[in-house]
Amino acid sequence: MNNDLSPRQNFKKIKRRKRLRDKLHVNIYVLPNLLTIMNMFFGFYAVIHSIMGDYLQASYAIVAAAIFDLLDGRVARMTRSTSEFGAELDSLSDLISFCLAPSILLYLWALQPFGRIGWLASFFFVACGALRLARFNVQKSVIDKAYFQGLPTPMAAGIVASAVMAFYDLEWDGSGSYILLSMTALLAIVMVSTFPYRSFKDLDFKQRLPFRYLVFGVSLVAIIAMRPEVMLFVTFMTYAVLGAVFGILKIGRQPKLVIDTSEHEH
Repeated sequence: MNNDLSPRQNFKKIKRRKRLRDKLHVNIYVLPNLLTIMNMFFGFYAVIHSIMGDYLQASYAIVAAAIFDLLDGRVARMTRSTSEFGAELDSLSDLISFCLAPSILLYLWALQPFGRIGWLASFFFVACGALRLARFNVQKSVIDKAYFQGLPTPMAAGIVASAVMAFYDLEWDGSGSYILLSMTALLAIVMVSTFPYRSFKDLDFKQRLPFRYLVFGVSLVAIIAMRPEVMLFVTFMTYAVLGAVFGILKIGRQPKLVIDTSEHEH
């Protein structure tokens, strides 16, 4: 009983209980986690529209999910509301939006005529995406933030979504396309590869940067604006191919193992 304890013992007991409550209590920050939920929503929305046969709408939903995925981590850091809970929720949302949703879209839009090979290729995409996310989760505190190890899942999903947009814009039929079957397998492989992909997280846009960065940014926007649906696909594919080529030829900087004492991205 508390009456049998000295004031010092009582204080220690209360302090232990408080530490236990703090461990059990999960701080849920509303704004960044709401953005993460929106990422998940658009991933689910993409799955539903793929099943309904509205593949173009599904591709737009995946792009919307990627935008919210880009925002949630940055908002969390800006508002200093990073948390372990947010990091786990973000990873689960990415699994839905950038692994499951694009694989279902690919299968129903293009790979169904291949039968067993088609759905196995779609599953291979999901499995490699899940492995990529798991590897990122265990390495994010000890790896150079300037580079990703392997193609990021949002970029792989963006390539799938932009491929649908490009095919619709060019009035090409994606069903039964061996090009898309090969693309599915290759995207899965580069996701779990160790090829270095520039993350651009090391760039501080609040500081002065070389003029070439402005020229590059303006040029990229101008190229995409020429024919957005097609050029977006070309831009994403260029990023994926260059990372793979540089990785194979050992050009550029490999991701370094470093000790990062900062909090989780979200």
